[in-house]
Amino acid sequence: MWRLRVVHSTGYAYKSAVTASFNEARLTPRSDSRQNVILNRVETIPATRSYRYVDYWGTAVTAFDLHAPHTELEVSGSSVVETELAEKPEELASWDDLRSEAVIDRFDEVLSPTHYTPRSKRIARVGQRIAKEYDPFEAVTAVAQWVRSELDYVPGTTGVHSSGLDALREGKGVCQDFAHLSLIMLRSMGIPARYVSGYLHPTREAVVGDTIDGQSHAWIQAWAGGWWHYDPTNDSEITEQYVSVGVGRDYSDVAPLKGIYSGEGSTDLDVVVEVTRLA
Repeated sequence: MWRLRVVHSTGYAYKSAVTASFNEARLTPRSDSRQNVILNRVETIPATRSYRYVDYWGTAVTAFDLHAPHTELEVSGSSVVETELAEKPEELASWDDLRSEAVIDRFDEVLSPTHYTPRSKRIARVGQRIAKEYDPFEAVTAVAQWVRSELDYVPGTTGVHSSGLDALREGKGVCQDFAHLSLIMLRSMGIPARYVSGYLHPTREAVVGDTIDGQSHAWIQAWAGGWWHYDPTNDSEITEQYVSVGVGRDYSDVAPLKGIYSGEGSTDLDVVVEVTRLA
C-alpha cells in the first residue's frame, strides 16, 4: 500500500474582467476497494462558496460560482490517498455471458458509442479477430497492445476535443486518446468499458517525501465478470502509483474543471500537478 499526496492547481487569467462564472471541479479522488481518501479539499482564489454532490457516475463534484468581477481564478484540489494494486475479478465472464440480454441491458451506457468513442467498422473488424483468440479478460490487454501499436505517445498532439478516431488518423496522441481508442474497440466487441481519470506517480521506486511533477492521467475499466482496471498508455495493470478520480463514458463525463463565464476574451490556462509519496 502507498500513501500519496496530490496537489492539482489550475489557474485562469482572463483578458478582461469576468462578471460571473459558474464552475464544476472533479478533483476529489474516489474511495473504493482499491483506494481510500484520507483528506481532500478544493479551494479557490478568490474564495467562493461551494457545495458538493456525487454525480451519476459516482464522482465527487465541487460546484462553485463567483459573482464579483475577477480577472484571475485559481482552483486547487489537494488530497491524501492510500492506494493498492487493483485486483482481478474473481469470476470471469465468457463471450456468451457478454452477449446475454441481461449484461447488454445492464451496461448499455458503457457499450454505446459517444462523441469521443464513435463506431468504426475498421476497429470492429480488428476486435473480431482478437475475440477469436482470447477470452474477454485476456482481450482487454490484447486491445491495449493493439492501441499501442497504432499510436505513438506524443504530448500536445491532440486537443481535449479530439476523438479516439482523430488520434488513430494522426497515429499519435496522449493518454486520453489511448483510453478512447481502447474504449471504441472494447465496446465494439461487446465488452462494457469505462473511462477513468486520475493521477499517476511516474516512478515505481518513488522516494518517500520527494515531491515531483506528476501528471493527470487516463486509463480504462473493462467489465469481464467484474471491473478490471488497465492502463493502455503504459500497457500496465493499475498499481499503487495510480490515483483515480472520475469514471464515465469518456472524457466529457470526468473533465477536471468545467465552467461558463460572463465576459469577453479568452483565457490563459496554467495547470500544475504535484505528487508526493508519503508512505
